[in-house]
Amino acid sequence: MPGQENAPAPLPVVLLVDDEPLLLDSLGQELKGAYRLYTASSAAEADLRLAARSYDVIVCDHMLPGEQGLDFLSRVMEMLPSTKRILMTGYTSPEFISRSIAIAGLSACLVKPVRASQIAAAIKTALAA
Repeated sequence: MPGQENAPAPLPVVLLVDDEPLLLDSLGQELKGAYRLYTASSAAEADLRLAARSYDVIVCDHMLPGEQGLDFLSRVMEMLPSTKRILMTGYTSPEFISRSIAIAGLSACLVKPVRASQIAAAIKTALAA
């Protein structure tokens, strides 16, 4: 259609999953201009979000109430293989990180504490892959 050539590209849709409300809020504030952000405080809540819409990237904490983030992202890999997956964890073991990347097909594994700029960079890299 005429006039559509200069239409801005839609913002990537990102789901942030973490049980720390302050972290979700601060990340949301820092990332909101670059992405359409949705949040969930558990894997169960994230499942509800996934049932309602699709996401380009899911950024998920490992330690969640109920199901752990790695297990959740492994399920997402099976259900939605084109959705990029990023895990945030407090574990610094290289073995855990490399195993997690392989198990859940992660685009990145970020070690907490993590800054919004690190998450933004990981999302950008995942979307470019």
